[in-house]
Amino acid sequence: MVSDGILGRCRILVVGGTGTIGRAAVAELVARGHEVVCVVRPRAGVGGKLTQESARRLLDGAEVRFGDVADPASLAESGFRDERFDAVVSCLASRTGEPQDAWAIDHQAHLNLLSLARASGVTQMVLLSAICVQKPRLAFQHAKLAFERALIDSGLTYSIVRPTAYFKSLAGQLDRVRQGKPFLVFGDGTLTACKPISDADLAAYLADCLDEVSLQNKILPIGGPGPAITPLQQGEYLFGLLGQRPRFKQVPVSLLSGAAAVLAGLGKVVPRLAAKAELARIGHYYATESMLVLDPETGLYDAAATPETGQDTLFEYYRRVIDGQERVERGDHAVF
Repeated sequence: MVSDGILGRCRILVVGGTGTIGRAAVAELVARGHEVVCVVRPRAGVGGKLTQESARRLLDGAEVRFGDVADPASLAESGFRDERFDAVVSCLASRTGEPQDAWAIDHQAHLNLLSLARASGVTQMVLLSAICVQKPRLAFQHAKLAFERALIDSGLTYSIVRPTAYFKSLAGQLDRVRQGKPFLVFGDGTLTACKPISDADLAAYLADCLDEVSLQNKILPIGGPGPAITPLQQGEYLFGLLGQRPRFKQVPVSLLSGAAAVLAGLGKVVPRLAAKAELARIGHYYATESMLVLDPETGLYDAAATPETGQDTLFEYYRRVIDGQERVERGDHAVF
């Protein structure tokens, strides 16, 4: 029988804490008075450039332990250490989305984590997933879904959080526009829409899942404050913010699907090109699918049905970046 969640000061094991969302989640949990232990790779961060001392500074207020989250023995020895934890929070995700990486991290590493958590008496897990698994076509989506099912069946109190687009994912063309270059859009720029959510607002939502019963034993799609915005609207706002005349360059989505087909064919001879084909398929997916709740009956995305949280908006984030108050850290998931 599952519990109704945890209340008060709790001992929480966090994985995936060095990413931008993970860092925000750790800061939020620490601010709420929880005892937080983070398991971090010895060389974490973008390209493995984060030193152990830097990791400790980034995760201030948490105990940082170094180990390999993909190795169950290392995770047990360096992370759990036969100690008691009330909950596990995972912000861990594969770096590239390539099939081998996705199944190793989004699925198997999480299965190892779940097994060790149960053996350690953990009663609750909060999982950061992705809203795009609603219409799975890609390896990382199938890997995430497979673990979601395992978590649901585990008997633990769970919260599966599926955010919409992140601010950093929608800031890749900011420098282009500042340099006077056109804003690139697929099709006419209105093929997709999303309700972006900030790291801080998402972190608060993840922390809420620990003790709000209404957020437990559920799959939780979540976006930031509406309304939903399209790439065209993102570009128009950036040009206005910079006082420039709007200039757009339309990119046919067939460019990505064609590249994926060619690379897939070549990948049968040169295996490393098969991984690049998957990256092209990922690009095509995000160019054609909205990051909103999908209505299973109509097959259409529904902005009105996409829940919202927080107060931060993408456009205010753009303003802070342009004013130098914030920097864009896009990391290993950068496409442009």
